[in-house]
Amino acid sequence: MADTARARKLADAIQEIVAIMLDTRIKDPRLGFVTVTDVRVTGDLQHATIFYTVLGDDEERTGTAAALASAKGMIRSEVGKRTGVRLTPTLEFVPDAIPETAAHLEEALRSAAERDAELARMRENAHYAGEADPYRKPGEQDTGDDVAEPAQEAAEEDTERG
Repeated sequence: MADTARARKLADAIQEIVAIMLDTRIKDPRLGFVTVTDVRVTGDLQHATIFYTVLGDDEERTGTAAALASAKGMIRSEVGKRTGVRLTPTLEFVPDAIPETAAHLEEALRSAAERDAELARMRENAHYAGEADPYRKPGEQDTGDDVAEPAQEAAEEDTERG
C-alpha cells in the first residue's frame, strides 16, 4: 500500500524545486514564461508528472517543451539532491490544458449569455395565453360560472325533452 501523504509531500517539494530551477538556474533562451501548475507522483514514488503552462503562442510553447526536455537531467539531479529520497523519480513534463479549458468555458459562458439576452428580448413582447393569473385567491368570491354553465345546460336539455 502506497503512502499517499508521502507522495503528496514529495509532489509539493518537486513543484517548488522545479519552479525555482526554472526561475533561477535554467538559462535556455527557448524557455518562455513557464508556470508549474501541478505535480503528480505515483504511489511508489518512482515517476513524477509535472504539468506546466506557457504564456504565449504555439511557437513559444514548442520552444519551452524543447528547453524542458533538454534540462530534464539537470532538474532531476537537483530534485534528487534536495528531496533526499533513495530513488529519484523520473520526470515527465506535460503541458497543462488549463488555457484551452478556460477558452472553452469562456465560449460556453458567452453563448449562454447571448441566449439569455435573446430570451429576454422575446419575453418583452410576450403575452399570456389566458388570464394573467389563472389561480383562485383565498377570500375571492367564486362565481361558479365554470361549473354552473354545464349543469344549467343539462337542466335545460332535460326540460326540453320531457
